[in-house]
Amino acid sequence: MNYTLHQLEIFKKVAELKSVTKASEQLFMSQPAVSIQLKNFQDQFKLPLFEIVGRKLYITEFGNEIAEAATKILDEVLAINYKSNLFEGKLAGKLKLSIVSTAKYAMPYFLTDFIKKNDSVDVTMDVTNKMSVIRALENNECDFAMVSTIPKKLKINTIELMSNQMFFVAGKDYKNNTKEVNLKDLNKSIFLFREKGSATRLAMERFLIKHKIEIQKKMELTSNEAVKQAVIAGLGISIMPIIGIQQALKNGELQILNIKGLPIETTWNLIWLKTKNLSNVAKAFRDYISENKNDIIKEQFPIPQIS
Repeated sequence: MNYTLHQLEIFKKVAELKSVTKASEQLFMSQPAVSIQLKNFQDQFKLPLFEIVGRKLYITEFGNEIAEAATKILDEVLAINYKSNLFEGKLAGKLKLSIVSTAKYAMPYFLTDFIKKNDSVDVTMDVTNKMSVIRALENNECDFAMVSTIPKKLKINTIELMSNQMFFVAGKDYKNNTKEVNLKDLNKSIFLFREKGSATRLAMERFLIKHKIEIQKKMELTSNEAVKQAVIAGLGISIMPIIGIQQALKNGELQILNIKGLPIETTWNLIWLKTKNLSNVAKAFRDYISENKNDIIKEQFPIPQIS
């Protein structure tokens, strides 16, 4: 047999996702390139690693055994690389982050220079809703989480990062005859909500309940990007964090509705369990954030001017 580490990595990802298309996306390869390497890998075994039934890909029992072996081999190779870098005096290892979906507009800026200075650090960043982030933290599946709502049931350490402002937004064609929108006029609108478990949805629900705004029609979408595109298309209105819509505002695709009681303002926080035994990489990232957060915020996130 003459398979390569690259083929092991490809098969491991295909087995994990049960899809050549999804594997190609995550590996930043074309679908034909993944298919060719998958075929070359399969040709080295007498037993099938996978089978196609209808249009779905299924991993065989033998294929699952090979996928497990591939995972162990790749983990050992990664460990060798880390050890080599450590002996050279470099910071090396994994950094695992779990962040709420709106934080994806901010976290990359807190990571960029840290990764540039420590190119032997591998980052895994799971972008999901608030409930899943807290679950990942509880289950010790991540080093740090980025949230705007601090979980009360967990004993955590916190680094306060930056303000998170949320406004009611509408598409460019939304008609309003007065400078300030009357809350009663919102009753006629279709409200676009994030899915249950989202901190943005919770903030929106609280605002609507507090001001006794009647919801006659609503839609639920599973990401902020989906909500933004739906608002731009004129499907309805929604409360959204300013951090994810500034370009759309500049382009005139969205407008902020001047509504009393807004913006809703919370704070982004980097959090981790007090009982968490942080790795050297995690400690280095924590210290980097503490020392550099103000400069990063000042440079990358100037206070938006809302007309």
